[in-house]
Amino acid sequence: MSASNMSDPTLLRGLTQRRFGRRDALRLSGLAGLGAALAACGVQGQGTQAPPSAEPDAVAKFWNGKVKNGTLNFANWPLYMDPKRPELKKFTAKTGIKVNYQEVIQEMGPWFAKVQPQLSAGQSIGYDLMVITNSFQFTQFRDSGFLAPLDHSKLPNYAKNVAAAYKKEAFDPGNAYSIPWASGMTGIAYDENKTGKITKLADLWDNPALKGKVGMFSDIQELANFGLLKIGVDPAKSTADDWERAAGELRKQKDAGLVRNYYDQSYVEALGSGEVWATQAWSGDIFQKNISDGTNFKFIIPEEGGTIWTDNFAIPITAKNPVDAITAMDFFYETANASTLAEFISYVCPVPSAQADMRSRAAKLTGEDKDALLALANSKLVFPTAAEYAKLHYYVSFEATSEQQKFQKTFEPIVLG
Repeated sequence: MSASNMSDPTLLRGLTQRRFGRRDALRLSGLAGLGAALAACGVQGQGTQAPPSAEPDAVAKFWNGKVKNGTLNFANWPLYMDPKRPELKKFTAKTGIKVNYQEVIQEMGPWFAKVQPQLSAGQSIGYDLMVITNSFQFTQFRDSGFLAPLDHSKLPNYAKNVAAAYKKEAFDPGNAYSIPWASGMTGIAYDENKTGKITKLADLWDNPALKGKVGMFSDIQELANFGLLKIGVDPAKSTADDWERAAGELRKQKDAGLVRNYYDQSYVEALGSGEVWATQAWSGDIFQKNISDGTNFKFIIPEEGGTIWTDNFAIPITAKNPVDAITAMDFFYETANASTLAEFISYVCPVPSAQADMRSRAAKLTGEDKDALLALANSKLVFPTAAEYAKLHYYVSFEATSEQQKFQKTFEPIVLG
């Protein structure tokens, strides 16, 4: 990311504060707390096993006879839509479908634990549409048979407008059960005055000048991602043998004394105080830090790659209004609607054509409003280039609880030891 992104006027409108809150919530739902969440709900891969991609007959079986009912119950995360709900008002005016929108999802583990009993019993959870993250819980939802297979004939705007990168999601091949709502990125933040220019992950391993000045995440999955990318392995395609090699690489970094600490959200303060000079980072945090404190920390996607997390539309298998739900999913893939949503939430937008729409709307504005909207439209944080998408990878995808447990046992000692 260029230094110009650091002074992006859109940040003054609250971009990073919203990004920080969502990213922090996702961190809290990570593997570090997964064991407790699984124990709390007694989940050990319960439910009917389903293949990763829905079969055509499953799609036909689910959607046969389903009709629009004029009602939609929508569960989402906090601060993930303008509180005035302009898009939903537009949706109701266009379709006649009334929306009950609730910000009830705070973390993925507890959300799965909350709805799993009803879904297992074939009962409605009270929502027809939900936004869930590409986490271990996504695999649980999918493999327990809790997600409705999507009828892509009902998603013409998605087919027309989605960025190509999102059609290759390892956690949901062929977008059989989900399509993206928004995404975010993990990379490296650093103080260039102390480190010089950093361009790759290897700089966090091979630079003796950084001894005791490198920050890494305590989140097991994020930490493992960097270890895997360091050895040239795509996390989403990694094997148990790859995990062992990546863990060995992370131990080398630790044993060499390069790592100051394995941080939670406090890594931002550690970078600000000079406790660390370079650190694993979530993009929005660093921009928030620069705006609020007047610092000039750099954020990059390293040459070896970074990671992208995605929040996804999904329909519970017991939804009472699935046609209304899939109609709303496709509505948000209309260019104008994707554009205004991205203007408020300022995450990576899955609809590239929204960029031109933003620029067109900005041309009709003046002064600071025009500058802010243009800066957002031109931000690589919201509209990454094809080259940048090519450097972003999805997380490790677990097909069974036993795989997740092996993964955790492989990497957890690095943080705890």
